[in-house]
Amino acid sequence: QVHLVESGGGLVQAGGSLRLSCSPSGRTFSTNTMAWFRQAPGKEREFVAGVSPSDYIGYYTDSVKGRFTISRPDATTDARNIVYLQMNNLKPEDTAVYYCAATPGGGKYTTKSAYPYWGQGTQVTVSS
Repeated sequence: QVHLVESGGGLVQAGGSLRLSCSPSGRTFSTNTMAWFRQAPGKEREFVAGVSPSDYIGYYTDSVKGRFTISRPDATTDARNIVYLQMNNLKPEDTAVYYCAATPGGGKYTTKSAYPYWGQGTQVTVSS
């Protein structure tokens, strides 16, 4: 059974930083694209950042470019396939539940429908 477990959320003041972690288990994820989505109250779940096994280079939604960094170690150096989201210069509008997602496809997907595997989410709250 596939599990994606997020950790690292919390309450932080505007301008602060948090690092989220996603630990996958239950299948081989080294060839999966991994991503982070978020959902604020009353809003749709939206793509935040992703990283493909094709190049390990992160891709981002415009609102977080330059502030957030997604990373995952090369599977040859770390088989745990943990994915991180470093969030700097946080803003109140970043407040949301953040979800880790995975898909067997190796492309750079940004839509929810492309990801069959999801974690339970971790709350990030940014106070002004």
